[in-house]
Amino acid sequence: MAIVSARAARQHQHRASSGWRRLRRSQGWVAALFLLPAGFGFALFYLWPALRALWMSFTDYNLLRRSGDFTGLENYRQLVDDQLFWHSMWVTVQYVVINIGMQTVLALAMAVMMDRLTRSVIVRGVLVLPWLIPQVVVGLLWLWMLDPRLGLVNHLLEMVGIGGQAFLGSPDQAVPTLAAINTWRFVGYTALLLFAGLQMIPKQLYEAAAMDGAGEWRMFWRVTLPLLRPVLALVLVLSVVGSFQVFDLVQVATGGIGGQPGGPANSTLVIYVYIFRQAFNFNQAGYAAAMSAVLFVLLACVTFLIMRSLRGSRSDLA
Repeated sequence: MAIVSARAARQHQHRASSGWRRLRRSQGWVAALFLLPAGFGFALFYLWPALRALWMSFTDYNLLRRSGDFTGLENYRQLVDDQLFWHSMWVTVQYVVINIGMQTVLALAMAVMMDRLTRSVIVRGVLVLPWLIPQVVVGLLWLWMLDPRLGLVNHLLEMVGIGGQAFLGSPDQAVPTLAAINTWRFVGYTALLLFAGLQMIPKQLYEAAAMDGAGEWRMFWRVTLPLLRPVLALVLVLSVVGSFQVFDLVQVATGGIGGQPGGPANSTLVIYVYIFRQAFNFNQAGYAAAMSAVLFVLLACVTFLIMRSLRGSRSDLA
């Protein structure tokens, strides 16, 4: 009797496992069907252009003749000796450091204040409004507001006794000014991402810390920041990659400074503007593709370092 019962149990378990495998296979097909349109769009508009650009980086492809001969690593050897390329990389790094520093600190402070003081939907809506404005409109708006002679900002500075500033017309102030404009646009959106991460932290932890005599500042460093680490890593990756890819703001806001985007005196010549200049002003698409490939490798390394250093794939809440 016991042998029959054990055999029946094994048969039942086998049928259950077989049914579970069939269910998983059917769910896998359904998931693949839903992912097919997005996968097709990714392959058509991202993967194929990226592979084509990688091939172009090994040629002297020219947009005028729409063809190119294979040159091997010649474009990459040219990069090593291109001082303007290294200058544009240095300008981009300066912009990224200033922008990420201001944006992360302000967004984190705003997210904590929303979580601890108010959770009003109206406040969150107001914070995200600048992010909804197109970047080209933002560039034109601040180009007018920061005009040395007619701009509203300089007019207000003179009213409080501070002399007018060149802002986008000064080689020393142009990069910090662009970073401040970008921070103004994205800080509310970044704060909302961090605010969403704060909602996942159990409130009991704050209550226990308060009972132990911890103040707000100590709870922030001992509770909030460690448990917010995975979300903060994601936000930093998105912000850093987006900052390295800045183009339209510089193109619009500095287009009238020094006669071409990236002025004055190439002080705002970020890497994307330099790639655009090489590809469409000088028709050196192969050389521009080589710079794009180098930038891709750099961003991949930066992303890996951020995720590894902040342990973005693991959470202390698990």
